[in-house]
Amino acid sequence: MSTDYQRAREALGARLRELRLSRPGGRLTGRQLAQVLGWPGSKVSKLELGKQNATPEDLRAWADATGRPDAYSELAARLAGFESHIRSWRRALANGFTPVHESLTTEVDRTKDLWVWEESVVAGMVQTADYARHVITRYSQLLAAGRDIDDAVRARMKRQEWLYRPGSRLHVLMWEAALHSLICPPSVLAAQLDRLTGLIGMDTVDLGIVPFTASMKIVPANGFWILDKRLVVAEDWHAEIWLDDEENVALYTKIWRTLRESAVYGADAQNIIARARRAISP
Repeated sequence: MSTDYQRAREALGARLRELRLSRPGGRLTGRQLAQVLGWPGSKVSKLELGKQNATPEDLRAWADATGRPDAYSELAARLAGFESHIRSWRRALANGFTPVHESLTTEVDRTKDLWVWEESVVAGMVQTADYARHVITRYSQLLAAGRDIDDAVRARMKRQEWLYRPGSRLHVLMWEAALHSLICPPSVLAAQLDRLTGLIGMDTVDLGIVPFTASMKIVPANGFWILDKRLVVAEDWHAEIWLDDEENVALYTKIWRTLRESAVYGADAQNIIARARRAISP
């Protein structure tokens, strides 16, 4: 993915490679370093190329094995800098919406299980093209972003091909408010609700609705995605936040499960969607 997050991982990898090659006792090959550390040979390569996230323990071991234990604090600071990666919307959208959509699609493509929570808008993975166009347009107006709205809509629709890939599973929760929010014309929302009804019973989608009347154990706040329990992507008004450290992934997983306790599925979810649909077209 071509994001600040990935570039930070690659920069850390380049620094690790530099330490290996400039070892005071003589440079080590990747294979030699892996043998010293008792790691699989591929791990050294993946860390240096930014294809695998290092742990603090990995960095400590690397610094010691390359004869530079004093470099650990620098490496740990680099790691902390991208474990909680915040990408400003204004900076991310400088080149339009399409690159932002494509970077997330890259992560979705290598994901098997996707957990989503949305509190006020229909989840992007199940949006119709018309509904998506209105949502993206609203953000464009707010953030004075690029005008590549049609390209962004196509990118979002292409991402949904994932839903039809064998082995994929979307676990999506939405607060009932998302079914009533007129971010678009009533006719567009009606078609979107019809799409949701058609998803119930689909073998790759678990669609849960949290009713207005449900007893809540946690405030139904900002939307977020959990990808294979390795990465969380959360949205706020000012930024998109990417988190891949175990503690935060575990926290968001707990939040999702807590919200799920208030959700209904199957026929009960269908009834709530139908009620929202009738409110639009009695």
